[in-house]
Amino acid sequence: MNRSTRSSYQNANSRSSASSRSGGTHGSRSGGSSFYGDRPARGRSARQSSSPQGEFAMPVSTTPALPAVEAFDELDMPKALLSTLTRQGVTTPFPIQAATLPNSLAGRDVLGRGRTGSGKTIAFGLAVLARTAGRRAEPRRPLALVLVPTRELAQQVTDALTPFAHAVRLRMAAVVGGMSIGRQAQALNRGAEVVVATPGRLKDLIQRGDCQLDGVGITVLDEADQMADMGFLPQVTELLDQVAEGCQTMLFSATLDRNVDRLVRRFLKDPVTHSVDPSAGAVSTMEHHVLHVQNYDKNATIAHIASRDGGVIMFTDTKHGADRLVEDLLANGVKAAALHGGKSQPQRTRTLEQFRTGQVTALIATNVAARGIHVDGLDLVVNLDPPADHKDYLHRGGRTARAGESGTVVTLVLPNQRREMARLMNMAAITPVTTRVTAGDEDLARITGARVPTGIPTVIAAPAVERPRRSPSTSRNRRSRPAHAAGDTRATVAGRDNQGSSGRRRAPRRVALAA
Repeated sequence: MNRSTRSSYQNANSRSSASSRSGGTHGSRSGGSSFYGDRPARGRSARQSSSPQGEFAMPVSTTPALPAVEAFDELDMPKALLSTLTRQGVTTPFPIQAATLPNSLAGRDVLGRGRTGSGKTIAFGLAVLARTAGRRAEPRRPLALVLVPTRELAQQVTDALTPFAHAVRLRMAAVVGGMSIGRQAQALNRGAEVVVATPGRLKDLIQRGDCQLDGVGITVLDEADQMADMGFLPQVTELLDQVAEGCQTMLFSATLDRNVDRLVRRFLKDPVTHSVDPSAGAVSTMEHHVLHVQNYDKNATIAHIASRDGGVIMFTDTKHGADRLVEDLLANGVKAAALHGGKSQPQRTRTLEQFRTGQVTALIATNVAARGIHVDGLDLVVNLDPPADHKDYLHRGGRTARAGESGTVVTLVLPNQRREMARLMNMAAITPVTTRVTAGDEDLARITGARVPTGIPTVIAAPAVERPRRSPSTSRNRRSRPAHAAGDTRATVAGRDNQGSSGRRRAPRRVALAA
């Protein structure tokens, strides 16, 4: 028996969630509150104690929770998992791990609220692996399921948990869009105890007959708020209705809006609740800055920030805008690359690796990178325009100041965007430091490490594209096409070869170099 036998009240509640998922989750771009002052006192920003607006209250458990632990070796886990933690130099759990693991290992449902970088992956991952260890999955019938909203987050979760899974002889499979569905079906057919999946691709595989969820006894919803924002609630609900009756469910989210509340009320049974680092504004190691810029100086300001000594992720709204900015930065000597949904998964993986290794120092990204991307030591995130809502701001900022490290989140704001930005910060319960800056001034350098661009055009090798192999029968008698010159590493942007969106060649902008 699976969860589809739940009460008609719950089913009606689920149907209402689909129709209302687009309402009340995004702050309005019109209206707002008072403007910020031009130059408040310098130093670490003040923070409000209230949580972001529009969230529901954490439910109260009727069954007392087990006490938190101070060390991993206090937990009832397989020795192989403890040994793997020791080899990785991890002995003391983060707060969300210390509070939730004793209960999740005991089989309790868990509702955890914590920003990205708070240790959620290990918190649910160790429980999933410990409770699944010693069992063997039948072909196409996984025993545990982790649902995530994006490919990048699926890859991060898989990478983080694979060493632990190997230690207890469990097989993992990542099931995401943008990759070969045939290979994923083969992995499921061979048998995988733990599946990490995006909802859409998992639904496709189930419809093909390549996966059944009636054997799943542990389910995790990671970044549930983004799944709701992306319109995945109907798919998530459909998938959770197929798991085994009595399945343990763990839900982790950085924000808890009304759509997430519907999942909690329907699928979590008397959950243990824990909230840590409720928003990016509550992270003591993160600074928030709003930089007032002028239209005529904005491009030069961006180029100076991107030229800093060290990596930076810059968020923009559109993939075409990201591609155009990369052209301009390359022309000014900045090692830049774009990351957005218009890239194939192999291209995105390669670009991220180039950023991690320093081949790329300025990653120009859309919201595809706002979750699921972890880069050690990243200390600066820049919003090139105010994000659409406060949740986007929090998750973009979550790329820095992770795991106790320090970091800075900067937002560039034009005069006509100030009221909108004030409203967004109020919704996020953050009081930023606001400063007027121009390209080349001391304040910009102090806050972001900005430097004058070299002005010498640079090139980045375009990420390799994974092409499907042709069978001998389909490739027979085909004329071979001339290959590109081996030394040609000119960067191409989204297949446009430096052309504008109209198809005409577009000359990259060269910024005026400040003295």
